[in-house]
Amino acid sequence: MGWKDIRKGWQLYLLFLLPLLYIIIFKYVPMYGAQIAFKDFNVTKGIGGSEWAGLKHFERFFHSHEFWRLLGNTLSISFYTLIASFPFPILLALGLNYAGNERFKKTVQMVTYAPYFISLVVLVGLLLQFLDPRTGLINTVLGWFGIGPFHFMAEASWFQSIYVWSHVWQNVGFSCIIFLATLSGIDPALHEAAVIDGANKVQRMRHIDLPGIMPIAVILLILNTGQMLETGFEKILLMQNSLNLRSSEVIDTYVYKVGLVSQAMNFSYATAIGLFKAVIGFILLLVVNQTAKKLKQESLW
Repeated sequence: MGWKDIRKGWQLYLLFLLPLLYIIIFKYVPMYGAQIAFKDFNVTKGIGGSEWAGLKHFERFFHSHEFWRLLGNTLSISFYTLIASFPFPILLALGLNYAGNERFKKTVQMVTYAPYFISLVVLVGLLLQFLDPRTGLINTVLGWFGIGPFHFMAEASWFQSIYVWSHVWQNVGFSCIIFLATLSGIDPALHEAAVIDGANKVQRMRHIDLPGIMPIAVILLILNTGQMLETGFEKILLMQNSLNLRSSEVIDTYVYKVGLVSQAMNFSYATAIGLFKAVIGFILLLVVNQTAKKLKQESLW
C-alpha cells in the first residue's frame, strides 16, 4: 500500500486518524506517568527528577493488612457481576427475536433500554430512596407482609447483591443489542429448514441461534474478563458508607482515597496499586484468550 492508495481513500484514513489520535493522547501518553509507581514522587522535582524507589510501593501494598480484603472484594464483585450479567442479554435477545407481537417487542425494548441512559448519580439516588428503611418502597411492601424493615445499605452482606443486580437491570437491555444484531444476520434458510423438519422454537434456539451467537459471546466474555478488576468506581463510591465499607471497599476506591482524598497524598503508592490492577487484568485477558483458542472458539488474536 502506497501514498497513491492513501490519497484514493483519504476520507477513510481521516476518519481512522481521529480515534487513533484519541488512543495515543489519552491512553498511551499517560503511560509515561506510570513510572512514578517505581519512584518516590515529589511534585517539585517532577516525574523525571524524582528518585527511584524500586518495588517499595508494591511491597508496601502486598504486605498491608488491606491487601487481601481489597483483592477479595474486587474479585468477588467482578466475578459476581460477570456471572450474573453475562447470560441475561443473550436470553433477552433470544426472547425478543421470537416475539411475534411488534408492539410488545418495542415496549420491552424501550423498558429494558431506558435504564442504561440514567446517570449513575440518579441511579444510586433511586436505590437509596427505594431501600430507605423508613420510607423506601421495598421496605413498605415488605411491611405489608409483616417483614422488616431492613436497612439494606447499612448491611455489608447486602452490598454486593444490590450493586450487581442494579447493574444487571441498568445494562441488560443495551447489552442485548449486539446479540439481536447477530441473530438478525443468521441465514433464514436455516430456520425454514428446521421448521420443515418439525423443530420447535426451543430446538431452533439451541441448534441454530446459540451456535450463531457463540463467537460474539466468547469475544465479549474475553473482553469482559480483561476488565475484571474494573468494578465501576463511581457507582461503588456513591453507594459506599462507613457501615458497608467491609464489603464495598475495592482497589479503585482505595486508590482514589490514598492518592487524592487522604491528607498525606501518596501518588506513587496509589499509582503502584493501579498498575498492579492493570497487570492482573492484562494477564486474565491473555489467559482467557488462550483458553478460548485451545477450546477451538473465537479469540481476539
